[in-house]
Amino acid sequence: MQTFLEFEKPIQTVIEQIEKLKEVAAQGAVDVQPTLKDLEKKLAETRKSIYTGLSAWERVQVSRHPDRPYTLKYIEILSDNSFIELHGDRTVKDDKAMVGGFGQIDGRTVMFIGQQKGINTKMRQYRNFGMPNPEGYRKALRLMKLAEKFNKPIVTLIDTPGAFPGLEAEERGQGEAIARNLFEMMKLEVPVICIIIGEGASGGALGIGIGDKVLMLENTWYSVISPESCSSILWRSWDYKEQAAKALKLTAQDMLANKLIDGIIKEPAGGAHADPVEAGRLVKAEVIKQLDKLVKTAPDKLVERRIKKFCDMGVVLKAKAEGKKR
Repeated sequence: MQTFLEFEKPIQTVIEQIEKLKEVAAQGAVDVQPTLKDLEKKLAETRKSIYTGLSAWERVQVSRHPDRPYTLKYIEILSDNSFIELHGDRTVKDDKAMVGGFGQIDGRTVMFIGQQKGINTKMRQYRNFGMPNPEGYRKALRLMKLAEKFNKPIVTLIDTPGAFPGLEAEERGQGEAIARNLFEMMKLEVPVICIIIGEGASGGALGIGIGDKVLMLENTWYSVISPESCSSILWRSWDYKEQAAKALKLTAQDMLANKLIDGIIKEPAGGAHADPVEAGRLVKAEVIKQLDKLVKTAPDKLVERRIKKFCDMGVVLKAKAEGKKR
């Protein structure tokens, strides 16, 4: 059963009309093909109309859509079912919110790493809602170093509401684990492609987000804080989340305009949840395109450009010293 967001109601109405018409067609009493074609055309136009003018908050909602494909679904499509998952950080445990392993894209071996959300209530609990503990980031780093050892490129798929904020996570060094990943990813001597496929929240996303190319799907967001949390801090209420989403400039379009990402991957009409297979195909095409360029670059140049890229982000203002010089 499909799930529809509030602003997708017009789409839901047309889809229900199509389903009813197909039921009539199944009975074989009436020729409904002309009407069916008209409705399918109307569906495409409605999706295009709605998704062309989405607000920042609506894009946040789309990024969280329960029918949206998650990391393992993308890996399945990208690797043509050749994925072999690797487990554990060799210290504490295997964090189920972070998945990774080797797979092949058109015959090229790649290390896939990403946060995984659950597809139902039981799996969401099992995957800790896509919020990794420190051991998840340490597992990710272990796999990155393994990929570097065998000279294999890395593709990270980012989709998390943030790193797990529990007391036990802090006790085991959540901040240090993420900071270590930032430091080590800068120095990796293999190509690294990072793709935000859903939510890209805070350090939880950045912990696997340092790459030669950082890309975002069209209806995703990437920010230091979620709109709800921003609203609760500034206004002491979640009621201003829409205003916060707009002010944070967290959409793919805003991030590209501010030169914080390298590109946007188009989604199928109606979002990735409307056609997960097509969404995966579009991501795969972009990954292959970027890898073809990056594998030709010398390791030392990769590291040099990566460091420069992130150091050039942001603006530094120097304040003038007050008073007379002595």
